Amino acid sequence: MKPTTDQIEAAKRLWKIANGNSGQCEVVARFLLGLYNGYRFKFDLTDFRRLDTAIFQDCLNVLVMDYQPQDEIHEALGIPGAEFERLAKEWNVKEAPTSDQ
Repeated sequence: MKPTTDQIEAAKRLWKIANGNSGQCEVVARFLLGLYNGYRFKFDLTDFRRLDTAIFQDCLNVLVMDYQPQDEIHEALGIPGAEFERLAKEWNVKEAPTSDQ
């Protein structure tokens, strides 16, 4: 499905937050990384409880956008995958172990 303008704007707000430096920023970064590559970057849904209502609503809008995506999250935002990899490093987000580990 083609994302709505509201969904893209929500994703842009979340990307800006994810590049900040508060506890909420870390949650948003982990959420976006989970959308970027859920096999590598697991997201604990209870972390949503740490977010302000408006940020949580933006996450829900982006999650709906990602339900049947036309583009991957980084493509929808026009942000190279390398920037998501940088975000993972900056927040020290460890990759989930693979099944053969």
